[in-house]
Amino acid sequence: MVKVSVLYPAKAGSRFDEEYYFNEHMPMALRLIGPALQSVSVETGISGVMPDQPAPFVMACHLVFESTETFYAAFGPHAAAIQGDIPKYTDIEPVIQIGEIKLSR
Repeated sequence: MVKVSVLYPAKAGSRFDEEYYFNEHMPMALRLIGPALQSVSVETGISGVMPDQPAPFVMACHLVFESTETFYAAFGPHAAAIQGDIPKYTDIEPVIQIGEIKLSR
């Protein structure tokens, strides 16, 4: 199992339209990726490790697939549409990490 994490670093003066992200972008992306997606979670940053520290990320999206091959097969044909939609909700360049899930509870 692999997790594709799309992380939006918090940057002073940046723009992130949560309403568009949740109501337009995510439904479109999930529809295009289709049944290859096993699970998804999205979180809004609320703080750093200490309560008075700002969150390092504005938003984090985690998508779980059976394998990297499954992810690329599902995402690849729609990459241009999904990535092309990003400027509609943010000016932050996302950081993407693909990780192998070693422990999950």
